[in-house]
Amino acid sequence: MTKAKYSLTEGPIWKAMLFFAMPVFLSNLLQQLYNTFDAWCVGNYINDNALAAVSSSGSLIFLLVGFFNGLAMGAGVVIARYYGAKEYDRMSRSIHTSVAFGLICGIALSIAGVILTPFILKLMGTPTEVLPQSVEYFRYYFMGAVFTVMYNIFVGILHSVGDSKHPLFYLIISTAVNIVLDILFVAVMGLGVGWAAIATTISQGISALLCFIHLLRVKSPYRISIPFIKIDFKSLCEMLRYGLPSGIQNSVISVANVFVQANINSFGKAAMAGCGSYSKLEGFAFLPVICFSQSLSTFVGQNLGAGNHNRAKRGTAFGIICGCVMAELIGIVSYIFAPRLIGFFTDSAESIALGSQHMRTICLFYCLLAFSHCAAGVLRGAGKAMVPMITMLTIWCVIRVSYITAAVRIVNELTTVSTAYPLTWTLSGIVFIIYLTKADWIHNFDKTKEKQL
Repeated sequence: MTKAKYSLTEGPIWKAMLFFAMPVFLSNLLQQLYNTFDAWCVGNYINDNALAAVSSSGSLIFLLVGFFNGLAMGAGVVIARYYGAKEYDRMSRSIHTSVAFGLICGIALSIAGVILTPFILKLMGTPTEVLPQSVEYFRYYFMGAVFTVMYNIFVGILHSVGDSKHPLFYLIISTAVNIVLDILFVAVMGLGVGWAAIATTISQGISALLCFIHLLRVKSPYRISIPFIKIDFKSLCEMLRYGLPSGIQNSVISVANVFVQANINSFGKAAMAGCGSYSKLEGFAFLPVICFSQSLSTFVGQNLGAGNHNRAKRGTAFGIICGCVMAELIGIVSYIFAPRLIGFFTDSAESIALGSQHMRTICLFYCLLAFSHCAAGVLRGAGKAMVPMITMLTIWCVIRVSYITAAVRIVNELTTVSTAYPLTWTLSGIVFIIYLTKADWIHNFDKTKEKQL
């Protein structure tokens, strides 16, 4: 095999981190455009009920997709470790196992999503006038969930070996397709909200296919060979060891978010549309957080795999600082322009007012969210996925839900729900600061590795 092309274990840290992180940032930016453009199209060319149906989609989609994305993250940590250590045979077995397992999970998710959509939407308290279009949108979306899962598997493989450029190229293509199809189906042909989901599904299928073709053709140790796509149970166990905590964390946090969405739904259609519009904007605001969290997992995994402890520590500090600063700058801009940003999705004065209020209660605390996610990314890369899982499940689920349950009974206002986010971000940040400064997570990685050999 030819020599590996991508590595984060050499050269200036800032250069390696930023050159890897920027394509990740742009990729996540384009991916966020999928559902956002759906919301814009249906909000402007159908009606507010359609906007509410699409805008409230985030928590439900992440509930069903988040678990499998967590497993993909676990696979990425394992692959990054073996790539940094140049153990290419074990890396190849992990890659082919992740592809086989992802295919099984993606098919299962598509079936479960189509069947469970009406039940979950009713459980969330979706208003009667919004329910039919919500069911239509989600069912079409989940028919293509296998493409979403496989895309995340393929991107996880590429990111774990330091290649963040090819996923970006493929997302540029698929995003362009999504925009064209949204305009064609919704704006030009006047079709229903389900066709916005169909446009997204087709686009996600294209991006997954392009990634797969690249991995079949690349002349590198991480190349995929179709006859070898099967489950190696030793590799699967290792992937589940690192990925299961993240998958459980994603799913349980999603349940908490569904609970929060149900509380938002109780304030009516205008609150759903306004807060749903904010959730689309929030997705863009969180991009630096996601970008540096993913980059830190790969950077730390590769460098600890190669035994570069000091480099892993320096990269951790650089990545966390960059993520927090960028997130806070975006938070300030979001606070200033909140009404105009919400107004991009709807012209309802009530929806704009409620969405702006929700945004301004939250956005100045984005730096706290960034710190928690970046710290979690570092610990996943170091093989300590249980720490962020326990921290986030305890604080972002149990404490957040308990706070909302108690506080809304006392002050039944939308702001009460909104304040749950900065409160719980602060608490999780304190826990991560204590752990990163006190625990020997760097050398514990080597002890874990020795036990596996």
